[in-house]
Amino acid sequence: MNTPDRSSRSLEWLSESLEGLRRQDLLRDPRIRRDRQGPVITLDGRRCLNFGSNDYLGLAGDPRLVDAVRKALAGEGFGAGASPLICGRASLHDALEAALARFEGTEAAIVFSSGYAANCGTIAALVGSGDAVYTDTKNHASIWDGCRLSRADVKVYRHGDADHLATLLAKPHRHRRRLIVTDTVFSMDGDLAPLPELVEVADRFGAMLMADEAHATGVFGELGRGLCEACGVENRVPIRVGTLSKALGGTGGFTAGCRLLTSWLFQRARSYVFSTALPAALSAAALAALAIVQAEPNGRRTLLQRAEAVREALRGRGWNVGRSQSQIIPIIIGDARTAVELSAALWDAEVFVPAIRPPTVPEGEACLRLSLTAAHDESHVAHLLQSLEKLRDRFLPRC
Repeated sequence: MNTPDRSSRSLEWLSESLEGLRRQDLLRDPRIRRDRQGPVITLDGRRCLNFGSNDYLGLAGDPRLVDAVRKALAGEGFGAGASPLICGRASLHDALEAALARFEGTEAAIVFSSGYAANCGTIAALVGSGDAVYTDTKNHASIWDGCRLSRADVKVYRHGDADHLATLLAKPHRHRRRLIVTDTVFSMDGDLAPLPELVEVADRFGAMLMADEAHATGVFGELGRGLCEACGVENRVPIRVGTLSKALGGTGGFTAGCRLLTSWLFQRARSYVFSTALPAALSAAALAALAIVQAEPNGRRTLLQRAEAVREALRGRGWNVGRSQSQIIPIIIGDARTAVELSAALWDAEVFVPAIRPPTVPEGEACLRLSLTAAHDESHVAHLLQSLEKLRDRFLPRC
């Protein structure tokens, strides 16, 4: 064994820290998928039902997206080569932004390298020192990180509680600007933000309102635009963020709104300005996915109907699924070790449902995050429910 040099000895604390995570059942091990994303995958060499992905419409492995990318590669190559502000913004990026604006029913849209970058960049470009940002306690980590990076005062309101938000906004303040930020579909609990109440609060106090539709785009709304559409409040939510990496089956993120908004983000969103643009071929995949979302509404309708049926079946068998109202269904366990053990027991039954532990969820709220997609069929769901039924006596008393 090589003797550690002085520089590596400075990192010896990591060994003890990693071991501490392992003792708390909080250590994550990397997995390897050997085939394309889908309802059945080969993960770590095992063929299993996949209830762990965010590929809600089953488009990640869709041949139409693959074909769109293949054709774009022939003309565009792969790498963008530069930031969008330099020479990285290709005609396909422009076409995608125009298509996203039409899809969202807004004046404009701007595409980021990821949904994480879209949230961080948008928040930090809209508020800064001397401003305040109000965030739901269960917002996604990308929203939290955007709030912190902005250097604005961060105010936290109770999960889904518009009245508490109003109480915070009503307090005397000297802030220049105020921004309210919420997920629309919460990524771990699968419940929905009270958007009609939030827009009322934002209007009453003159605050900007930003909604992250990451888990709702392509799934909710008659046109698939998301929860803002489904709730009839699109015109009252001036800042809408989405992702290309979940229901749209690709990668990247976007912010949609008025042209003033996207023009400002083009100038000042650091995660946009200082990142190399997405490969143009990935824009081709997103364009193909948008066309499918608009042409095939039955996929999202079937998905939400199936999710409701699975939720009721789990509740009827005694499992705690919280306040889920979407395709994301948590099986709430509480204890991290028990969650890991239940996930492992399902894995033995060739069912992959990941255990979600702190810091992704708060202490005492470890769960299995069950994610349904339009590509799952009745046999997949039946096997999942049968596998959980066999484990009920072993695990339910510990939940």
